[in-house]
Amino acid sequence: MKQTIRNAKCLVIKIGSSLLVDNSTGAIHRKWLTSVIQDIKTCWERGQQIVIVSSGSIALGRRHLQLKNRTLQLEEKQAAAAVGQIKLAHAYQEILEQHNITVAQVLLTLDDSENRKRYLNAKNTLETLLNLRAIPVINENDTVATAEIRYGDNDRLAARVAQMVSADTLVLLSDIDGLYTSNPRFNPGATLIPEVTQLTSDILAMAGDSATEFGTGGMITKLAAAKIALTSGCKMVIAPGKHLNPIARIDETRNCTWFIPETTPMSARKNWIAQHLKPTGSITVDAGAANALRHGKSLLSVGVIDIEGEFNKGDAIIIMSENKQEIARGLTNYTSHDAKKIKGHKSSAFEAILGYCGCDEIIHRNDLSLHLGEKN
Repeated sequence: MKQTIRNAKCLVIKIGSSLLVDNSTGAIHRKWLTSVIQDIKTCWERGQQIVIVSSGSIALGRRHLQLKNRTLQLEEKQAAAAVGQIKLAHAYQEILEQHNITVAQVLLTLDDSENRKRYLNAKNTLETLLNLRAIPVINENDTVATAEIRYGDNDRLAARVAQMVSADTLVLLSDIDGLYTSNPRFNPGATLIPEVTQLTSDILAMAGDSATEFGTGGMITKLAAAKIALTSGCKMVIAPGKHLNPIARIDETRNCTWFIPETTPMSARKNWIAQHLKPTGSITVDAGAANALRHGKSLLSVGVIDIEGEFNKGDAIIIMSENKQEIARGLTNYTSHDAKKIKGHKSSAFEAILGYCGCDEIIHRNDLSLHLGEKN
């Protein structure tokens, strides 16, 4: 099956510093960025959801602070990022708003993807922005990250974001065409690999180091991103980014490397919920709610008849039938304390009971995996 950008539902597009920042001036390569935004506009107008993960804040800020031609200490990188991030955000806002597209800035750290509460907050924010047809522009929060909690590159950050929003396609724009059998800069006989379905030891051995002034990644980090993406059911493409309109060129030239997962983002997420998370509590539901779950509906509080255990928002819990048989597992939108308060009530009463307006569902259907043998 031919892989295309056109067929994607949700795209995460990673833009690296070496493409975005002009090497000679240290300024944003505006002509190139304008062409990328033109491609993104085309995708957006097709109804595709778009997330941009952009490097460049340190590269922009270091020139402005005259911190060039040497390796920066961590605090200097953070200072450069603080200056450069403003310039970066302004450039995206200016160009996207010319096309009447709303842009939002989101800064993340590795800890945001590993701390359950912050992960859920970031996920909910990004999904809300996408549903409102805004385009989030994400960068690592370099001004507060430390050496111990840094992603170190935005390839893996982009893969984590794709996992977070259940994207089906991740685009890594690169300074080379894709994955080669060996480094084409040193081996003229190296050949491009058009498609990868498994990250074998032979594929991993083909990675090399970064060879650009501004980049911190390289093929090693791109393959690490591919591992995250494939596990999440997300296709990934490494494509040449130096040309104008590089996203449109992916479908036009086929000069790239696609990484193809064995499953879909939704199936991968449901498997993760069912197989890899330890439940911290349980909810018993009535026959009507149990039947609704089997037909792909979300779990509503009106069908809840009992709650056991102590759990926090985002924890995995077991859903039981009235005869205490496991029906499903899912990620709860409420703590056990609040879930007990709204048990048996309709969502219209939540604000009066809890003092805030929460989610309509105890567990959304996208965060729910039916027990083996049930309809999923």
